[in-house]
Amino acid sequence: MSADAGWRLKRATAADAAALSLVASACFLETFAGILQGADIVAHCAKANDAVRFRSWSDDGESRVVVAEIATGAAPIGYSVLTTPDLPAVEIDPADIELRRIYTLSRAHGTGLGPALMAQAIVDARAMGRRRMLLGVYAGNDRARAFYQKQGFVKTGERQYQVGATLCDDVIYALTL
Repeated sequence: MSADAGWRLKRATAADAAALSLVASACFLETFAGILQGADIVAHCAKANDAVRFRSWSDDGESRVVVAEIATGAAPIGYSVLTTPDLPAVEIDPADIELRRIYTLSRAHGTGLGPALMAQAIVDARAMGRRRMLLGVYAGNDRARAFYQKQGFVKTGERQYQVGATLCDDVIYALTL
């Protein structure tokens, strides 16, 4: 939590699913508009960011979802999701966890929210007894890749990932916890 920056972090519950669905789609649109086709973004968001998925992750004992909110009014501005790894390009160990999502709206860039979400994800992963955190990121997302590298992640593989009708190249990163 950071009152100075005007936002706070909290562990999400099923009651946050609709808000998470909204902020997830807004963040994805904001991140990939101009990079991916609009129709692909819309199709991806409809499939990947539905409230049912966030409710399921929030209720799953093997997952952790954190929502970042504006301190005044509790509007969501970012989130992270830790869950069971689904990265076929990497050998998965039972002690691994995947940082499936970590996004903030651009209004929060530079406030320390991204590093705070990452720090919380690391704390949560360690508390769950995990020893390695994995994530996949669009190879062309230089800003995100630089952020992960600054956090200590190292490249361990590559995969292709479907976004709407577009096949994208991803980089797989790992962080030893």
